[in-house]
Amino acid sequence: MLIRLIHADESAALASITLAAYRQLNDGAPLGPYEDELADVDRRRLDSEVYVALENDATILGGVTYVPGPEHAMAEFRDPRACGIRMLAVDPGAQGRGVGRALVQTCIDRARAQRRERIILHSAPTMTLAQAMYVRMGFRAAPELDEHIHEGPDRDGEGLHLRAFTLTL
Repeated sequence: MLIRLIHADESAALASITLAAYRQLNDGAPLGPYEDELADVDRRRLDSEVYVALENDATILGGVTYVPGPEHAMAEFRDPRACGIRMLAVDPGAQGRGVGRALVQTCIDRARAQRRERIILHSAPTMTLAQAMYVRMGFRAAPELDEHIHEGPDRDGEGLHLRAFTLTL
């Protein structure tokens, strides 16, 4: 598996993978307005750093957005010593093969190279496998950084609670 920065002509393929992975967590149902943000890989690529994992034949297996600091539009944090991870997605057919872990490790390595003190990420309640992986990799829950989104109701008629996790470097 090769991990590298995304090329512009790969944005549509990663958008498709990201939508498929996130819809899988929503029982296959569309995700409302959030789908536009998930699919806008070019916006992420131009603002932050988008990494892709590639199979030996150059097939994209997944991707992740690394947000270098709070000054970036993709940042979900204000801490000037932090960086962030967003929109980790692995093709449903490639899940369970270590792709997500490799992408997160790439972000950790990048953060260390940039001398960041911590990484912050948010995870939806349905992302239990990803959350377990984050904990195994050393991330800790940070409830003081949790976000509550009330743009649209979820299936229970309440807003979405995004759990925050941090990794101190």
